[in-house]
Amino acid sequence: MTQGATTSPVPLAAVVLAGGASRRMGRDKATLVVDGSTLVEHVVTTVGRRCSQVFVIAAPGQPLPELEAHVLRDEVRGVGPLLATGRGLRAAAEAGCEWAFVCAVDMPYLTMDFVDDLAVPAARLGVDVVLPWDGRDHYLAGVYRTSLAGHISALVAAGERSMRALVDTVDTQRIVMPEQRALTNANTPADLPVTR
Repeated sequence: MTQGATTSPVPLAAVVLAGGASRRMGRDKATLVVDGSTLVEHVVTTVGRRCSQVFVIAAPGQPLPELEAHVLRDEVRGVGPLLATGRGLRAAAEAGCEWAFVCAVDMPYLTMDFVDDLAVPAARLGVDVVLPWDGRDHYLAGVYRTSLAGHISALVAAGERSMRALVDTVDTQRIVMPEQRALTNANTPADLPVTR
């Protein structure tokens, strides 16, 4: 269930949010097959090359393939990514990880070089969150301090549901990046890689 050893100086877990509604895609993104594997398998394999622990947060009853990851289930469906992020960060903290890369399941071009572009500044600057910024925030492609799980619980208890509520209330550093494929979200079938 644990992943390969990390080679970067920054130890890191991964939290993959797989339980979204996928309204624009018209079906569950996690189990879409691209190049012979599902998106969730692809993302788990990619982050597993870099991260010591991988946690997949899935919806209640959501079918998933066998994964080299810890699969955690949301208690309720449709409450947004903040609650799921908190669940993943808490699990990563309990596994002894100080930092976690939090991403959506629909990132077919994700690379570990991209992740390290965020993880290294996170550790060096000592902030709570590091996000890529290319004209907008990418909340579900960022590095988060796992100790934020308690803060997220308090936000959710106060009725918050958005990731913005989290990053606006903690020490967040944005890393300016050019537009790049690693940040592509597959929201519609046209966004998916062409299968060979």
